[in-house]
Amino acid sequence: MAKVQHAYIYQKVPKLLRKMREEAGLTQRDLAVKIRKPQPWVHKSEDGSRRVDVAEFLEWCLGCGVEPVEGFKELVRLRH
Repeated sequence: MAKVQHAYIYQKVPKLLRKMREEAGLTQRDLAVKIRKPQPWVHKSEDGSRRVDVAEFLEWCLGCGVEPVEGFKELVRLRH
């Protein structure tokens, strides 16, 4: 079975993460500080080399000032 980050729907996640961060006007370093993660963690999440779980997605949304429900709705829209 393929790793989840290779699944079609997951391929949309890194792009969405980057979009949220950029729209919030944050650098990777800024976001890393806000969500208490190292900057390389943010980079790897955005380039798809590490998988982001649902709790991390929630923190990412909050760090970017995005309502988590809206972040998930956007992911659902991208699915189609």
